[in-house]
Amino acid sequence: MDPVIIAVAITGSVPRKKDNPAVPVTVAEQIESTHEAYEAGASLVHLHVRNPDESSSSDPALFASVLEGIRKHCPGMIVQFSTGGRGRDQAARGAALHHKPDMASLATGTVNFPSIIYENAPALVDQLAATMKQHAILPEIEIFDLSHLYGMRRLMDAGLINDRPHVQFVMGIKNALPVAEYLLDLLLSVLKRVAPNATWTAAGIGRHQNDVIEWVLKRKGDAVRTGLEDNIRIDRERLATSNAELVRVAADLCAAYGARPATPAEARARLGLPA
Repeated sequence: MDPVIIAVAITGSVPRKKDNPAVPVTVAEQIESTHEAYEAGASLVHLHVRNPDESSSSDPALFASVLEGIRKHCPGMIVQFSTGGRGRDQAARGAALHHKPDMASLATGTVNFPSIIYENAPALVDQLAATMKQHAILPEIEIFDLSHLYGMRRLMDAGLINDRPHVQFVMGIKNALPVAEYLLDLLLSVLKRVAPNATWTAAGIGRHQNDVIEWVLKRKGDAVRTGLEDNIRIDRERLATSNAELVRVAADLCAAYGARPATPAEARARLGLPA
């Protein structure tokens, strides 16, 4: 069976405990939830951190504490910091990168979200990319619009990222990319032109999470993404009890397509990360 990376986005910046009590907010909760997901088959964790009032935080100390706990309890797991801008000061979005996670998210263009403009000015994008390069952090390029692939190509041409980035197509955020299978094929055709050596995945938001996982598996993608950041439910009637439960659903879908969860070592090899 082909190994597929299962990435788990454990917290995000939007869901609160009032939406689902399983959303991990404190450092201890995030470490425990990540460990459970790791045991269920996740080999990559995408991290946001929160303030005590559950609002988004850029506090480097919080990122460092979660990173330390994951490295202790989840040997080999790939740790990816978010540099996303929802609810965070622009100037602080890269403040934790000196802790040298394995990966960090990097959006290459601006896009409308339902209630805000997710602003990624070229100067900020360049600064974040340069900081990641300085600390040998692999960027995950977040694609919310077709033009963002060409923003990634600009970074490649400038030498700010290498020619083998990891790309994630984000589908299902209102005002951005809708969830449509033909659009994934269009995006992949452009990706093959602008970055033929890239690895890739896609994320489906909310009720579309499993649909997008299946589309990725059908196309032999390098990774699938799940987690409470994107989806707090198992179905219309029931909330997910944990990130681990969502990882187990993703692992079952992998099996249905002749694949299995990649080990941390396999995941690192697939993305070109050190063992």
